Amino acid sequence: MTMTKMHVGNVAEIDRKGSRTLKVNGLDIALFRLSDGEVLAVENKCPHKGGTLSEGMVCGSKVHCPLHDWRIDLHTGKVEEPDTGCVPTFEVEVDQATGAVYLTI
Repeated sequence: MTMTKMHVGNVAEIDRKGSRTLKVNGLDIALFRLSDGEVLAVENKCPHKGGTLSEGMVCGSKVHCPLHDWRIDLHTGKVEEPDTGCVPTFEVEVDQATGAVYLTI
C-alpha cells in the first residue's frame, strides 16, 4: 500500500483543544490540536456506535466521544478501559517555520 503525504492546512486553522475535519479518499478524518499545540489525526468515527469524534471534548491527549463518553487516546487510537476498541490513527507533521500541516495516509 502506497502512503501519500499531503498538505491539509495550517496549524493556526485549528483551535487549541479543538478539531478540524477533512475527507480523504472517502475517509472522514479528524485533526485535533492539543493544548500543547501538538496536532494528531484519527478516523472521525468512534468504534462503539460511530459517534463523530470531532464533536467530542478534548482532555489531555484523549477525545471523549459525544455519544457515550468513550475516551480515545489520540496518539494510539485505543479506547480507554473498561471499554475496548481502536480507531485508525494517521501520521501528522507540522512545519514549525510555516505552520503547514501535513497528513500521511
